[in-house]
Amino acid sequence: MKELIREKLQHISGQALTSLKWVVFSILAGCVIGSAGTLFYFAMSIVTLMRTRNPWLLFLLPVGGLMIVGCYQLLRNEKDSGTNLVLSAIHSGDELPLRMAPLIFISTLITHLFGGSAGREGAALQLGGSIGNGLGKLFRFDEKDKNIMIMCGMSAAFSALFGTPMAAAVFSMEVVSVGIMHYAALVPCVVASLIAHRIALSFDVAPEVFPVRSVPPLTAGSAAWVCALAVLCALLSICFCIMLHQAEHLYRRLIHNPYLRAFAGGCVVIVLTLAVGDQTYNGAGMPVIEECMKGIVRPEAFFLKMLFTAATLGAGFKGGEIVPSFFTGAAFGCLFAGLTGFPAGLCTAIGMTSVFCGVTNCPVSALLISFELFGYDGMPYFLLSVAFSYMLSGYYGLYHSQKIIYSKYKTNYINRKTQ
Repeated sequence: MKELIREKLQHISGQALTSLKWVVFSILAGCVIGSAGTLFYFAMSIVTLMRTRNPWLLFLLPVGGLMIVGCYQLLRNEKDSGTNLVLSAIHSGDELPLRMAPLIFISTLITHLFGGSAGREGAALQLGGSIGNGLGKLFRFDEKDKNIMIMCGMSAAFSALFGTPMAAAVFSMEVVSVGIMHYAALVPCVVASLIAHRIALSFDVAPEVFPVRSVPPLTAGSAAWVCALAVLCALLSICFCIMLHQAEHLYRRLIHNPYLRAFAGGCVVIVLTLAVGDQTYNGAGMPVIEECMKGIVRPEAFFLKMLFTAATLGAGFKGGEIVPSFFTGAAFGCLFAGLTGFPAGLCTAIGMTSVFCGVTNCPVSALLISFELFGYDGMPYFLLSVAFSYMLSGYYGLYHSQKIIYSKYKTNYINRKTQ
């Protein structure tokens, strides 16, 4: 009896020590990576302001591409696969070098300074993941604990940069393996996300919010319209993923030299911008999302943003794909509202949520981010749109290293990578 009690006490004390360890290290990760994410936010704000005040900087985009390739080759990281490498490090044990953090920091700033079409959250995932992995190595964590630190870092950076701590905490666990979540990382990711968010707020980093003003009651008719929009957004998310991947393959097939490839990609973006006549589709495009919430959009906006982003990232420029997916979904949702008479703000929110869910295969994160960005009034609409978008977006995704563990259509174990 005494032996049994002793074993129970040892087990409880072991659990308590493990929990304490993760609370301490998640606070550390939240502080370090939250500070880095906040610094990245202000640096991004500065380069975006410089570009908007000096439109001629666009013509230096090919030179910016040469600078990015040079930085990666200088640090012998020319085979870097971005966020794919972060995901591979978690489920395949691939090496995730700490030098990825300064590289993605600098190269994303260069992309945005000279007018490349890219986001920032993808960069945050790489920044946070590499620093988290570095902290795990510093404190001699084993492989599984280092994976938790990577997810912890991803959550902290995403939360600091975008201001959505709930979605950030879950996204890093959900995006790695679709169909399962590593709940051992739940407490570290939640604590790190909240700490990073608080640090960002202390420096007056305002979270992105787009309150939906008009939400009609859920009826059979309104539910049918929302489901139709979600189905179209699922198809749009497939097109977005295909365009991004095929653009990269096309660049590599036509131009083997990475310097020439980046230079040519910069020239393509310049030509596209001149053809459009303004720089609406350069950079992240958050002002356009704000206009979409008001019901203002050009019919071709969703397609042009996909085209600009594919031309930029496929050539080797660095940045994220998530904000461009928000832009695409917002523009398409606003267009849908104009054609159907449904409220523009709600359709824009549904479009953003649905396309985000479709390209990331993360329904829980998509639902949480809809609450944090748009409020809870549209909850039944967001719930419906996320469900249909997840189911009908197939096995496509932004990240080739993401694994679909269980089928979207049956309770079958399939363990395949996204297309």
